[in-house]
Amino acid sequence: MRAATGRDGAAATAQAAGPAGPCETSRGPRRGADWRDFIALTKPGITRLVLLTTGVGYYLAARGSLDVPGLVHTLVGAGLVSSGTNALNQYFERDVDALMRRTRLRPLPAGRMRPGEALGFASAISVVGLVYLCVLVGGLPALLVGLALASYAFVSTPLKRRTTLASMIGAVPGALPILAGWTAGGGDLAPAGWVLFAILFFWQFPHFLALAWLHREDYARGGLRMLSVDDPEGRATAVHAVSYGLVLVPISLLLTPLGVTGAAYFAGALALGLAFLVAGVLLLADRTRARARRLFLASVVYLPALLVLMVLDKIPS
Repeated sequence: MRAATGRDGAAATAQAAGPAGPCETSRGPRRGADWRDFIALTKPGITRLVLLTTGVGYYLAARGSLDVPGLVHTLVGAGLVSSGTNALNQYFERDVDALMRRTRLRPLPAGRMRPGEALGFASAISVVGLVYLCVLVGGLPALLVGLALASYAFVSTPLKRRTTLASMIGAVPGALPILAGWTAGGGDLAPAGWVLFAILFFWQFPHFLALAWLHREDYARGGLRMLSVDDPEGRATAVHAVSYGLVLVPISLLLTPLGVTGAAYFAGALALGLAFLVAGVLLLADRTRARARRLFLASVVYLPALLVLMVLDKIPS
């Protein structure tokens, strides 16, 4: 998060003193939340990724000329629901965030925002986004986006404290936006749409496993049940990352035989997938923080590059 100065002085004090409670860490008079705190509540980085994957799914499913107003409506609705989902996650995990160094300056644990404010904001934009999608885009895309919200906020989030399987469950809402975009763009729940879902689903594991191992002490401090918390040597983390990478490579190639993309995408997806897999294998061979960081960076490069290839080599329909 950004450095705390001026209005965020209370948050800076909280960081120096450490968390004082599940929802309040600042000392002295409470400062009210401003627009920056509400934006931070939505996790803009995650929301941008949701918009990117939703838009790509819409574009790949579109036949003939692109329906730009339809794409805009889809992105607006999906963006609102994604923002609300992320805000609900921060509301439910405010006590955990207060215990973790990388999250204790967020608006709720830092005491800049009341829980009721966050819950009201999250609920309002989520409902508005779902209604917007249902009315202006369609029932199926709205249903898929609603499932993403429900599975992440109300299933995956509480399970993080109980089981390591929460990460697998959490990968479902992470993959649903591209399928929602696909259905909004005119596709149905056909194999190609599910391949897009699977690509996003399996990509998340090496991405998150590397991040979780880098921050394993912080997750342990927050009481979250992550594979990395009980894996100080990193072997299980690396084995899982390589395993999911092995599955991801052939799945990413299926868009070409299904007639969605051409030969250029096939070749590029193969090269990207193998490079991503090599990063996982290198971590397995030498389980260091530097190798874990490289795997995480490889995941950050892989997905946008793959999505760009899909768009550039889409077969016209």
